[in-house]
Amino acid sequence: MTKPASDQNHTLTLRDVSEASGVSEMTVSRVLRNRGDVSAATRAKVLEASRALGYVPNKIAGALASQRVNLVGVVIPSLSNMVFPEVMTGISETLEGTGLQPVVGVSNYLPDKEESVIYEMLSWRPSGMIIAGLEHTPAAHVMLARAGIPIVEIMDIDGDPIDHAVGISHRRAGRQMAEAIVAAGYRRIAFLGTQMPNDFRAKKRLEGFEETLGRAGLTLVDREFYSGGSALLKGREMTAAVLSRTPETDFLYYSNDMIGAGGLLYCLDESLDVPNKIGLAGFNGVELLDGLPCKLATMDACRLEIGRRAAEIISGTPVTTKVSEFTPKLQFGDTIRTR
Repeated sequence: MTKPASDQNHTLTLRDVSEASGVSEMTVSRVLRNRGDVSAATRAKVLEASRALGYVPNKIAGALASQRVNLVGVVIPSLSNMVFPEVMTGISETLEGTGLQPVVGVSNYLPDKEESVIYEMLSWRPSGMIIAGLEHTPAAHVMLARAGIPIVEIMDIDGDPIDHAVGISHRRAGRQMAEAIVAAGYRRIAFLGTQMPNDFRAKKRLEGFEETLGRAGLTLVDREFYSGGSALLKGREMTAAVLSRTPETDFLYYSNDMIGAGGLLYCLDESLDVPNKIGLAGFNGVELLDGLPCKLATMDACRLEIGRRAAEIISGTPVTTKVSEFTPKLQFGDTIRTR
């Protein structure tokens, strides 16, 4: 099969897909519009060529076909996760008055779902795209690279961006949390995470965390993973499982504040001495949890600032670098002891 053209500025057409698949432009059009009588073999050949090239059909009809709409596609992994509403607030506030309107798609932390959302959004020829994370399927990556619009990948800078990246280093965040925990004298440390392994940012934090523990001569005494979403109840259940299995644990590091808060409530219900006998920490700095009996240690992930900077780039604010990095702040709260 013909390989994608090296000229990333070349606007792909039906002819490109036709030449790559070896069928007529009319047949390509029928396949991509899912119309007409086309054999399964031909359909597969066309779809394979289309994916390899990163071709996305243009759904803007007639006189508008050469233009772009005033929409900004925003792809996030979850609507239920309290992290992303604040990101969206930063995006919406910054785009207000620019004539650009954000439109949201949700991937549910599934790479194939993200690919389909990106495909649909690009088919409407938006003015820009904002996508959470740097990891995408090969097809999604090539679609974004060939889109010819500003692309901003947010929340993470540990990787090579397609166009622009705005976020924090999750590996550094994990290292910083481990340094604080070890300095406080904790030695029997467990990790609890949700949406594993598809939450790439939590995975990177864990990598940085374990790297720093290793330098201190420590390893995790236990770990508990859950593939579903974050919830207080799930945090309680995961904490109970770890402490039942490994009762000598003296610190619980959670992939996010929500399950961390559930774990904290469990420890308080069980009359465990927090933070002297057992410490806890989460991630994200979610203000909604400030009403807990004691304040969970966490890190502010700079969500509002990330949303604002991404929207500024999309709306044309000049930037001098491909990567805009923010530094999260460690908040010790009441669940890490002071020595």
